[in-house]
Amino acid sequence: MRVSYVSESGDFPEMPLPLYLERVAAGFPSPAQDYVEQALDLNQLLVKRPASTFFVRAEGDSMIEAGIFPDDLLVVDRSLNAADGDTVIAGFNGELTVKQLQLHPTPRLVPCNCNYSPIVIPEGADLEILGVVTNVIHHMRK
Repeated sequence: MRVSYVSESGDFPEMPLPLYLERVAAGFPSPAQDYVEQALDLNQLLVKRPASTFFVRAEGDSMIEAGIFPDDLLVVDRSLNAADGDTVIAGFNGELTVKQLQLHPTPRLVPCNCNYSPIVIPEGADLEILGVVTNVIHHMRK
């Protein structure tokens, strides 16, 4: 799965939207409540560190089992130290890719689709971790 750069996050004007106190059942439906708990700003929810956050758009299907689909918008924080198991944006062999980082027993970039093989990172290879994916935004209806 490749990624294409969208933009830096920068500073966005606040845009509070209503957040309802009542949760929505994913199983058996319950009566809706009209009680608004608070205002929610998606920038505050999705972007913890604006100066170090950027957005990229996913391309391909190698991460679909992780819930990342083609054209999804990935929120990436470059200030986080990537840990084993994190989903990262990595530069390897001249291309940007989104994969799960595996550090042990050998470093690999692991796809989340059984149709793809992990990318083994040879010792001394040039692997650049550009950031950790913190959120995924995808359309339910286009």
